[in-house]
Amino acid sequence: MRPFYFARWPRFLKVSRMVLVVSLMLAIFQLPVQAQRNPPERPPPLKPLHSTVYRTIQVDGLSIFYREAGPKDAPTLLLLHGLPSSSRMFDPLIAQLSDRYHLIAPDYPGFGHSDWPDPKKFAYTFDHIAEIMNHFTEALGLSRYTLYMQDYGGPVGFRMVLAHPERIEALIVQNAVAHNEGLGAIWKTRRAFWADRAANEGALRANLLSPTTTRTRHVGSDPNVEGYAPDLWTDEFAFLSQPGQVDIQSDLFYDYRRNVDSYPKWQAWMRERQPRLLVIWGKYDPSFELSEPEAYRRDVPNAEVYIIDAGHFALDTRADEIAALVGQFMKRQK
Repeated sequence: MRPFYFARWPRFLKVSRMVLVVSLMLAIFQLPVQAQRNPPERPPPLKPLHSTVYRTIQVDGLSIFYREAGPKDAPTLLLLHGLPSSSRMFDPLIAQLSDRYHLIAPDYPGFGHSDWPDPKKFAYTFDHIAEIMNHFTEALGLSRYTLYMQDYGGPVGFRMVLAHPERIEALIVQNAVAHNEGLGAIWKTRRAFWADRAANEGALRANLLSPTTTRTRHVGSDPNVEGYAPDLWTDEFAFLSQPGQVDIQSDLFYDYRRNVDSYPKWQAWMRERQPRLLVIWGKYDPSFELSEPEAYRRDVPNAEVYIIDAGHFALDTRADEIAALVGQFMKRQK
């Protein structure tokens, strides 16, 4: 008589074969399911971002702060800020153009994160600031650039232009005046200050440096008040409230009268040289007249002029639109 396990062996083999077949079939049916669990193909890597860096450099014994972004071998845009702002105002523009252009935005002496020398020992004049900005470009090795000038950037920039016209590839003007008629009614108090500083200093400070004026500089007559972040003027008024700032800004604004005297020289240079010129104008500006863009076109008939729904600091609310206009202008320059 055969042992029990020999009698069961054929049945065991049959069951084993069935188990093997079923296992193989289950494995085959599970293949698509398993394939679905594999991670999807990775998308191509994103284009490298040119992050902004924040630096200081010694110029004429002062620490000058600046923002820099973009490839250094690309065309350079030198961004000159207004009152009472700083290079910070250009953050939205830098973010949108740094993949194509080399952007540099300094703070003037007395502004932002640059040194604030004592006005008793330092001449806060536009001549002096322009001279320091020219030395700044030399310290960075900038031999050619397009100037973007906003507000105070105009009188600083035009002085740089006249001192070194060979460095200028093109001009971009955004709410910066180069014609006397461009100064609006608000300048009545300011002109009185130029005529008699001692008698009008208090009125000038209230007119130029108050919380209300600091807000109005941004919002102007724009009906879309909700489009403006209140930080824009609260941060700037906090800056103006720092010790020494009132004296610094009063001195510099008293020197503004010399800008008006210099307008004819700037206009003559434009008429003679016919530079490539882009004018972008926020039409709700409370300080500068809406006729000013056409005054630029009289000097440079081929100027590109755009009036946009924005205020004095048009980058506050229209950074996308301005970046597109600047990008197109720079592209045509090649």
